[in-house]
Amino acid sequence: MKTMTLYLIGIGLNDEKDITLKGLELVKKADVVYLENYTSILSCSVEKLEELYDKKIILADRELVEKKAEETILKEAKDKNVAFLVIGDVLTATTHVDLLLRAKKLGIKTEIIHNASVFTAITQTGLQLYNFGKTTSIPFFEEYVEIETPYNVLKENQKLGMHTLFLLDLDPSKERFMTVNDGVEILLKIEEKKKEKIFTGDTFCIGCARLGSRDSIIKAGKAKELLSCDFGKPPHCLIVPGKLHFMEEEALKAFL
Repeated sequence: MKTMTLYLIGIGLNDEKDITLKGLELVKKADVVYLENYTSILSCSVEKLEELYDKKIILADRELVEKKAEETILKEAKDKNVAFLVIGDVLTATTHVDLLLRAKKLGIKTEIIHNASVFTAITQTGLQLYNFGKTTSIPFFEEYVEIETPYNVLKENQKLGMHTLFLLDLDPSKERFMTVNDGVEILLKIEEKKKEKIFTGDTFCIGCARLGSRDSIIKAGKAKELLSCDFGKPPHCLIVPGKLHFMEEEALKAFL
């Protein structure tokens, strides 16, 4: 009897060509292909993916993956080869770890194909990965008016001299994407309330857009300076460096 598999495949950060050879081989042999469509976006269309993969792609929103997987993805994986595509790497979001665990509980065979993610692409800035502290997200402010978590994470990382990566909120279904400018403004609003001088207009920051692509943008400067910068299309992220190594300082000069 043929064993069916749920393949969790990272497809990289930029376009249809970022998938690995192994990942592409498994997509082509899959009976059903899903694309997770809520934690990030690519710089190409779904049609471009379908053209290269020669497969029809089903878009999987948060509700489908987190609440309806047993009726769709996991149900199909019991008697079909199913490819679940994730922008970036496969398991950087907890929602995908949860899907993997549910598959294992149901006795479904799984295979993971890793790829590049924002967590490695941030090295384009010249900052060293082992100098990063806890990563945090900045949600859309009007939806979480009382949010303080990103500010508090920055505070704790600063105590340790560590860099802080802020992942910025997005909702592809509504074509809504937080910019570096939005992230800075939200942190400044929290500072107005907290008044602890953790993040001010003079805080040194690095704004990044479309890391891993040919038209990526990295700009470093004071928070108030980044407010007037145009970072272009999403996805964006924001970094507040901690204590800088001399090599990091030298690398950042290119982005001032």
